[in-house]
Amino acid sequence: MEPDAESISVPRQLGKYRIKRGIYTEEQFQKNYDRNTPSPRNRDFRIQGRVQCRFSWARFRKIILKMFPILNWLCAYRVREWFLSDIHAGLSVGMVQIPQGLSGVLLTRLPLPIVNGFYSAFCCSLTYVIFGTSRHISIGSFSILNAMVADVLKTLNFSPVLTANGTFANFSDANYMKSYMEALTLTASTTFLTGIIQLLLGCFCLGFVTTYLPKTLIDAYLTAAALHVIVSQFSFIFGIVIKFHMGPLAIFYNLFHYCMALPKANATSILLFLVGLVMLRISNCIKITYKHSPVAFPMELLLIITITIIANHVHLHAESSMLVAKMVPHRFLPPTLPDLSNLSRIVAHAFSLAIVSYFLLIFVGKRYSCIHNYSISSNQELMTVGLCNIFSSFFKSFAVSCAISGTVIQEKTGGKTQFAALIGASIMLVVVMKLGHFFQSLPNAVLAAIVMVNMFPFLEKFMDVPTLWRQDKYHFVIWIVTFAAVLCLGLDIGLIIAMGFTFFIITVRSHRMKIVMLGQIPNTDLYRSLSDYKAAAEIEGVKIFQCCSSISFANMRHFKGYLLQKMDVKAVPLDENEMRALISVSLSSTGLERKDLKCACVCDPPELLPRIPYTEKLVKRLHRDNESSSSSLNLIRWSKFERKHSSGTLTTGMSQTQHAQSTAIRLRAARPETGKKKDEGKRIWNSSDLGVDTSTTLLCQEPVQLQSTEFSTYPVHTIILDFSMVQFVDLQASDLLRQMFHMFQNIGISVLIASCHLSVIAIFEKNDFFDDCVTKARFFLTLHDAVLAALEQNQRPETVALSIGQPDQELDEGLTEEQKERSLHSGNNKDISSLKTTRSELLNEEPISDLFRTYSLQSETEMNVFQQYDAPPPEPGDRDEEWEQKWKYARDP
Repeated sequence: MEPDAESISVPRQLGKYRIKRGIYTEEQFQKNYDRNTPSPRNRDFRIQGRVQCRFSWARFRKIILKMFPILNWLCAYRVREWFLSDIHAGLSVGMVQIPQGLSGVLLTRLPLPIVNGFYSAFCCSLTYVIFGTSRHISIGSFSILNAMVADVLKTLNFSPVLTANGTFANFSDANYMKSYMEALTLTASTTFLTGIIQLLLGCFCLGFVTTYLPKTLIDAYLTAAALHVIVSQFSFIFGIVIKFHMGPLAIFYNLFHYCMALPKANATSILLFLVGLVMLRISNCIKITYKHSPVAFPMELLLIITITIIANHVHLHAESSMLVAKMVPHRFLPPTLPDLSNLSRIVAHAFSLAIVSYFLLIFVGKRYSCIHNYSISSNQELMTVGLCNIFSSFFKSFAVSCAISGTVIQEKTGGKTQFAALIGASIMLVVVMKLGHFFQSLPNAVLAAIVMVNMFPFLEKFMDVPTLWRQDKYHFVIWIVTFAAVLCLGLDIGLIIAMGFTFFIITVRSHRMKIVMLGQIPNTDLYRSLSDYKAAAEIEGVKIFQCCSSISFANMRHFKGYLLQKMDVKAVPLDENEMRALISVSLSSTGLERKDLKCACVCDPPELLPRIPYTEKLVKRLHRDNESSSSSLNLIRWSKFERKHSSGTLTTGMSQTQHAQSTAIRLRAARPETGKKKDEGKRIWNSSDLGVDTSTTLLCQEPVQLQSTEFSTYPVHTIILDFSMVQFVDLQASDLLRQMFHMFQNIGISVLIASCHLSVIAIFEKNDFFDDCVTKARFFLTLHDAVLAALEQNQRPETVALSIGQPDQELDEGLTEEQKERSLHSGNNKDISSLKTTRSELLNEEPISDLFRTYSLQSETEMNVFQQYDAPPPEPGDRDEEWEQKWKYARDP
């Protein structure tokens, strides 16, 4: 059977384009196409005499919906699709909250009034339904937060009601009752201060911090928190009471104490826990679909009702909350304002509770908002949980947060909105008021099984760790550090360490610079990495570097070192004389008077110090014999022989034999007139700025082979920096970049910048980046524009070989040592003096923009025919007699 012709996909040939335009610099492009200048931020606002107040229904509606998120889902509530699901989820959550509220005393060993706890849970749930933005969060008490509150009670030396051996205190003692009431007052004050801190943080919009926390940190934190919750349920599983520890390494202390108390474990509690665990795991195999949506079987609801009925008719000999409920001295205490006299003693504990309570809530909320594709507001959640804690303090209750087990049950049983949480809170309050004593006989081991099974979804995140290792090593490290810190140091200290480490990783990744060298794809205007593409070819005389990140104080040294390494040069600090000469040039260029001694009045404003363009100079690197195939460097010479637009040549002489013969270096044969030069500069650079040099760098090296007598030349006249991926350049990096412009300019290498964003150029303008040498004419619209401009700027007529006897042409920097010796020791003093005079006049007329030309003015008496600048002497291990003789000869003319 032949395939259908229409079924065969033939790749469509892409079209071609051809554009003919001139070379654009940023300055030219902005002038030609009328760039919109940004409006100044600092405006002088004038208050008019007539003030108008306008009312907008759209804005009012937006504010109301933001303040009361309940209106977002209530107005769009789908009764036929969501009502039964919310009823189902509300029943399950409400029935689970009843035994949780009754059994909280086993961790804190401080029995709160029973009715107060349920009133607090109802008020908090109602507050979150109105102001909360998550549709699946079940607000309530959290066992680890309750244990953290118990640490506050240690400041009062309060003896716990429930001792470690399971006996209860004597409430008939007046002193003990006084201490008990003080503990309740301190608990209420801590909860109130926690809510106030959260409310203030929300008002200052500090909830944005969660934006910078990756999903990896959230998953690791919730996994460690789930393990803490599971360990806290061991008291219910084994039917034993221990002194529950909080703080660093608390989980290991608790595990140790549980292991030590295992001989006292209740076998009935363990059996009931296993039965409940098996039934809950079996319920996962039962699939229920309602309105094309999967709904979990309500096994928690069925298990609680069934075991409660059995426990009320059969004595199960298992630990329950009945005995604790009977020993509570007060069933209900009326709501009162918290005591604010002891806030200074609990501010540290309250701040820790506020951080843990909020982040636990927002982490769980973000998890389920991602699953169900909706967004939550971090600041709104922060203020909402603060209001919940303030209302909870009125009932002398603990700090509240996300009830993890209740949230999991509400989500998996099909809850769609917070209407499910409202139904659950209402059912909880009604059942406790009418049938509360009926649920007091429910064994705590059944509740422990429900809580532990609902922690399993968070423990499943362990399976993502190998995937993280393969996909992203940074996120793998974040996961491991967060999990270890939270597990070992607690939910508060571990969270701080995890956030600090995550911000460190984010900073390192954002400032870790990657620089690649680009080459041109033949016959195109495309440039790609030389290491990635074999077809990419390096352009002769042009080095192209692409910066793949922003430049800041953190990576600017790496940026500088990479460029110097690729250019085979190194930076040497200027000595004292060179710095003095540079300052004198800066003073003369700014028009300031140069006086060795000057008196001024103290009341006069101080004079601004001249800006030094650079503090280092570039010299050729010295290569060891075992590191490079080339020999050591002899000299680095700098000469300028033209007027105005001169040509600087950096010549590196590399010799290994005394019989090396000289070769002709390509030099310009003819010099255009000054006017023509200026016109050419305007045409190419859009500026007649003298800082833009047209010099060519010739790196002349002699081959290692002894039989070769020729120098290998490689011209490097331009460095192009591709800033297309640079988002910002800070102040310190701007200063370093400007200094590098000057340093490379001094050795005859022009530095150009391509594809720089306007925001980065604006940063340069604010940082006073531009000067006489560094102008906007160096910034090009695209990388190809910069390459074409560099090649056109350095394109010269046909070159010829010159000798020392041609005074009206440029001198040859590539002369051999024998020719130098003959020229230095010849008796033709007239030619030498004329050359000195000519060079001195040229230097005096030329605007001084670099140190080396300035330094030659001050030391004119020591200047010979070739202006020489010495590289630093080699290291002791690299000494070589021939090199030392030439070095000495160069320094002592």
